[in-house]
Amino acid sequence: MDMFLRNIDPISVKKIDEIAKEKKISRQEFLKCQIETLAVFQEQKEREAELERLIDRYIKMMERCAVAIETIEDTLVKER
Repeated sequence: MDMFLRNIDPISVKKIDEIAKEKKISRQEFLKCQIETLAVFQEQKEREAELERLIDRYIKMMERCAVAIETIEDTLVKER
């Protein structure tokens, strides 16, 4: 699919051209990669956020398990 952009700041175009040249690729190729990266960025952020929530839940569960184990140990020591 083709995209056309108008009214891009000339300074921005110059900077894009410099970056593309450093990478030894065309402006077209550079911008294509940037747009494709941007397209999946939000989805990746959402996956990372879900993973963080899952890790937090596991940490809380492990903390509760540790407290329960300590309580059981204390009970067993008192019974001896």
